[in-house]
Amino acid sequence: MTRLAGKTALITGAARGIGLAFAKAYLAEGARVAFADIDIARARQAAADLGPDALAVEMDVTRQESIDAAVATTVAAFGQIDILVNNAAIFTAAPIVEITRADYARCFEINVAGTLFTLQAVARHMIEAGVQGRIINMASQAGRRGEPLVAVYCATKAAIISLTQSAGLNLIRHGINVNAISPGVVDGEHWDGVDAFFAKYENKAPGQKKAEVGAGVPFGRMGVPEDLTGMAVFLASDEARYIVAQTYNVDGGQWMS
Repeated sequence: MTRLAGKTALITGAARGIGLAFAKAYLAEGARVAFADIDIARARQAAADLGPDALAVEMDVTRQESIDAAVATTVAAFGQIDILVNNAAIFTAAPIVEITRADYARCFEINVAGTLFTLQAVARHMIEAGVQGRIINMASQAGRRGEPLVAVYCATKAAIISLTQSAGLNLIRHGINVNAISPGVVDGEHWDGVDAFFAKYENKAPGQKKAEVGAGVPFGRMGVPEDLTGMAVFLASDEARYIVAQTYNVDGGQWMS
């Protein structure tokens, strides 16, 4: 299919996991894709494997000059940016009494400030270029409710849902749709790290938390990145032109709203 033919997408954290799955789906729909990642070697390998419409771009979302350079590089290579996916994020966990300021600051700097200021840089480009674009933020079911050991991460994802609402209402007057996807538990490298946190704080064997969480999903299993690509393509397409400031759950039935 070619629902995104002629479009250019910039995806942060695109060298692996959900970001890589989105990039592959967008390429299959006819888009050109900039694989933005702090791990530039892995991004280059991913882009090289996927052909001339894939471009690796180094980006550290904690540094404004890096964000601006990645946007400029993408525009120089492909002409403009029509779609942004704010996917780069980190996870952290600790009991309330053990949370450190350093861990808090790092998680908010990447998950919230990184999303906001990448969104801002791309929105400025879209407005200047007259692009009626699509911006997709990655929230989480963790942003829908608190968890005993995940206060900081949950707070960052709740902030993404709120930011999506505010940015969506502000930017639609420029023809820019801002929406978000809220995954549930998605298997992959990310969840290997999450499982390690719970092994530490809940005294579980490696892999035990992952198995328990997967068994608790109404659908019957953990998600995989490819379970999210349909929503990612839809929100990037013209079919979603009347959708503004929404966050969509794609989580196997874990959260209903």
